[in-house]
Amino acid sequence: MAHLKETIGKYSELIARAALMASGWQAVSKSETEESFDISARDPGTGEWKTFQVKTIRDRREDRGFLTVSGRKGDGQPYTPEDVDFFIGVLIGEGEFPRVWMIDNRGITDYWGPSEREGKRWIEMDLNFMREDFAENNEAEAV
Repeated sequence: MAHLKETIGKYSELIARAALMASGWQAVSKSETEESFDISARDPGTGEWKTFQVKTIRDRREDRGFLTVSGRKGDGQPYTPEDVDFFIGVLIGEGEFPRVWMIDNRGITDYWGPSEREGKRWIEMDLNFMREDFAENNEAEAV
């Protein structure tokens, strides 16, 4: 039987991949080898490949007022921008559905947010796949 921490991590990865697909990212895939990233995908705007490290968010709103995402690798060092382009933080256990944020990797050990003063550092992702949005894009590509 899988350990609870492993089960939560795998669940967070699945939710992160669903959020990327719902946001229009293409060729979303999980690494089959040991890499510094969990997921790679092609940016829907630029077509560039980007890498993502998925982290389950720690809810510290009651005692500190923020959610936190660890930017640390297994050895305690921060992920560098060469290791991974973005973090995807998944907040579970809060309500009916998880919530998901994309965070730029700035090479630090902890990311605190979301906050209005943070600007666009924590971008909440929608898990609702809007079929009509993709149908419009596919029709435009066919012309």
